[in-house]
Amino acid sequence: MNIIGVAACVAGIAHTYIAKKKLILAAEKAGHTIHIETQGTIGIEDKLTDNDIKSADIVILAIDIQIKGKDRFIGKKMVEVPTEVAVHSPTALIKKLQEIVESVEVKK
Repeated sequence: MNIIGVAACVAGIAHTYIAKKKLILAAEKAGHTIHIETQGTIGIEDKLTDNDIKSADIVILAIDIQIKGKDRFIGKKMVEVPTEVAVHSPTALIKKLQEIVESVEVKK
């Protein structure tokens, strides 16, 4: 599964980067590819490209604030959770994303 997403917390510092790291580790451990953009106090880092978005199976938004460019994901399967969920339950979150993608594939 190819996962993309954005992490952004209120302060734009700690939880943003912790959520990103935890999501990456959980996704890679489950055998998935993942690219997480961060939006924080220093701006946007690891910006998702049009190709990243086009090839994604699902989008995870681990956010506590409004983000820039959310409209880029229109038409994609998307899950939005607080950064706290990504920090404390990344493995369960990745499993849920996989279930969503697989349930859509079965219906096709």
